[in-house]
Amino acid sequence: MALQIKRKEGESASAFLYRFTKKMQQSGIIKEAKKRRTSKRNINKNKRREAAIYRDNKKQEVIKKKKLGLM
Repeated sequence: MALQIKRKEGESASAFLYRFTKKMQQSGIIKEAKKRRTSKRNINKNKRREAAIYRDNKKQEVIKKKKLGLM
């Protein structure tokens, strides 16, 4: 996506900046950039499984310590 905006004659910098940001939002460039920035790579099945087992074990440890009064 190429977006070209030229400053109008006699237009103040703040007015130009306002117009520029409006055009950027309307074009969807900002939304697309944010979406790409936060997208994550897929993790393979074994890694997800191991992470789930680890989380479950940690939860069980916390529950056990709370029952014993150590937390």
